[in-house]
Formats: sequence, structure tokens, C-alpha cells
Amino acid sequence: MPNSSPAVSIGVDFGTSNTVVALASADGKVDAIRFDHGGKSHSVYVSALCFWEERPGSGLDPHAEGGPWAIEQFLEGRAVHRFIQSFKTFAASKAFNTTQVFRNRYKFEDLLAAFLRTLTRHAGAGFDLAAPTIMVGRPVKFAGGNPDEALAMQRYQTAFARLGAEHARYVYEPVGAAFSFARHLDHDATVLVADFGGGTSDFSVMRFTRKGGTLRAEPLGHAGIGIAGDNFDFRIVDHVVSPRLGKGSTYRSLGKVLTIPSHYYSNLARWHQLAMMKGSNDLRELHTLARTADQPEALRNFITIVEDDLGFALYRAISQAKVGLSQHDRVDFRFNSGGIDIGATITRADFESWIEDDVARLGATVDTVLDEAGLAAQDIDKVFLTGGTSFVPAVQRMFMERFGAERLTSADQFESIAFGLALIGQTVEPERWTVAA
Repeated sequence: MPNSSPAVSIGVDFGTSNTVVALASADGKVDAIRFDHGGKSHSVYVSALCFWEERPGSGLDPHAEGGPWAIEQFLEGRAVHRFIQSFKTFAASKAFNTTQVFRNRYKFEDLLAAFLRTLTRHAGAGFDLAAPTIMVGRPVKFAGGNPDEALAMQRYQTAFARLGAEHARYVYEPVGAAFSFARHLDHDATVLVADFGGGTSDFSVMRFTRKGGTLRAEPLGHAGIGIAGDNFDFRIVDHVVSPRLGKGSTYRSLGKVLTIPSHYYSNLARWHQLAMMKGSNDLRELHTLARTADQPEALRNFITIVEDDLGFALYRAISQAKVGLSQHDRVDFRFNSGGIDIGATITRADFESWIEDDVARLGATVDTVLDEAGLAAQDIDKVFLTGGTSFVPAVQRMFMERFGAERLTSADQFESIAFGLALIGQTVEPERWTVAA
């Protein structure tokens, strides 16, 4: 732990892609817990789990690792394993009951508790979920087509309680980001916070004032939508990768020529969905379709990506291309693994046409939060952007058109929410910011 003072408040930002923990001490200092792995110190703990059996058939529970250690175990592949990433996306899904991990079935709360145990183990003595003040971030709107907020919160509470944090308070993630931003304010301001995660994008309008040297905050409105970085990734997959894996091709059945059902390719929308295909009926059906397909090799490549756990490498290549398009007018995408070679040049203009509807829906959600706050765009003094998707030029333009470039600001795309959560825990009434479960 970088902070020698005892923590009086702990902020936990459990994200779809990454998790960050911040500790606030009595002297007002806030630091992120650092994780030493591979000779480097990281403030980000990847939201991933890897289960493996060293002695298959022994009847013992599988070993579990999280964060960069999970990725290391997965990539080394020295034992039979099950790799799970971005499982936060299932939090509010009634359809997700359990997933099979060797002989055991895991509910969402089982996965989250297992993940938190690995995080606690690697965080060291400075992190204790049984500490008196624990502030946990949650989305304004959970991911999924019909998210059940009450179910998600019950699952969160169950998992955190298993590690002694049954007293944890839950705060909207953009409110945490707002508090992180507000500590640098030297004047009263109405702030719109836009927090772009992997699975959701959340927006909050906050009014900050200073009186007698004390920072006061008033929430004016919140809104969220299940569109974020993963959606942008999928647009690249859908236009560049899926056609090379057989999407749009045909197969023969009972003398008829039919199109390969597109629902198989919806599993490529998220890396965690692709991983869940392993051992599924969908995968068995693809094996059958490949025998009469007009492009059997393309379907076999799709099957190989699932069976050989190549999804992680695929989405890493996709993410690199997306980041590149924020900096350049065109990038050369390349995925070469397991005998599969997919390459293409992607222009920013093409990418922006693919995400146009997504950006429009993000803009509509910004309008919703302004309406809830009873404000117009000109009433916003500052717009604080956080999260990797905030760097996408089309997203930047959407905010500039509404608010002007001079009002936009951003900070560390990973640490701001956790820092703000820890700061909220130090306020006189932290329960004021708690969202009812």
C-alpha cells in the first residue's frame, strides 16, 4: 500500500473490464492500491477470473486467480482451465443463473466473491473489506436488454458480505467520478460527469459549492445506458471479423440453400459471451453446419476461436485497432493466431459510420440527464469525461457540439471513480450518497 496512514475510507470501483481500489486516510490523502505483477506496479486489477485443476478428477475445488494473474494463468495454459472476463455484464440478468466450472456451478455472486478474494489476497494488508467505511460503485443503468436492478444489487450485497462487507454502501459510479473532479474546484460549479465503462455509460449532473472552506454537493440528475466501449468493439468485429468467419454465407439443408443463422455471431458481441460458447449447443450446431456450408473453412475458423480460447487475443487486437482509430485516420487491423489470419485496413470514417447510432443514443442519454436536472446545455459549467471511450473522436465531437470544447475536461480514465468513492466515505453524511438497494 502506498499510503502509510491507516485508511478511514475505502472506495471499490468494480468495472466490467478493470477494477480499482482507493484508500483515503484521515489526513485527506487518497491513493490507489498497487498490484505488483511481472516486474511492474499496476493500479488496475483486470476484472477476470481463471479457474484451473492441477489434478483433474481429484474431487478438489479448482484453484482461482484474478486480475493479471488470471490472464497469466490463462495464457500459459499449463492446466485445464476456465477463463471468465467481463462477468459484471451478467449482474442484472435474470437469464444468467449459473455457469459450469468443472464439476461446480457458480452463480454471479459466487464469481464476484471469488474475484474479490483474489483481489484481497494480492492487495496485501492495506485492504480489508471488513473496514468500517466501504463505498462500492455501481452503474446508473446496468448492462443488458432488460436489466433487473434489484437482482443485481442483491447479488452485489451477497458477494461483498461473504468477505465481511455486509455494511458496504453503494454509490452511482459517475457520482464517484464527480467527487474526484470536484476536489480540484476552486469555485462553485454545475458539473456534468460522463463515465464510459466497458458495458455501460453513466451520466450525472452535480452542483458543487464551497462554503467556509467546505465542499458541498447536490445531485441534480442521473441517467445511464447499456452502450459503451464493448459496443464499439463489436462494430469492428461485425464489419471486419464476422464476415471472415462465415457470417452471411450459406449452407445446404434438405435440398435448400439457406443463410447461416446470424444469432451465432451475436456471441461475438462481447468477449465473455464468446467464451461462454465453449461446450454450448451453438458450438455443436456450428460443427454440423460446417459439413454442408459453402465456406466450411470460415466456420471452422469460428469454431477454432471458441475451442482454442482465442477470443482474448482477438479482442485485444480489436481494442488496439479502436485505440489506434482515436489517434489516426486509418489503422491496419491484424489477427493472426491458431492458424487464423484476418487482416484489414479500417478507416476512421468507416468506424464512425458503424458507431453512428450508438453515439446518437449516447447523446440522447445526455439530453435525458439534462432534462432530469431541469437544465439546458448552457447551464453546465464543466463536463468531466472519464473512461477510454471518451477519447473516441466521434464521442468528443458529440460533447463539443453540445457544450463547447472549452468546457470539456478529463482525468485518469481508470482511477477517478475509486478516488471519488473513497472521498465520499470521508464526508459527514456518506449515507446521503448511497443508492437504495
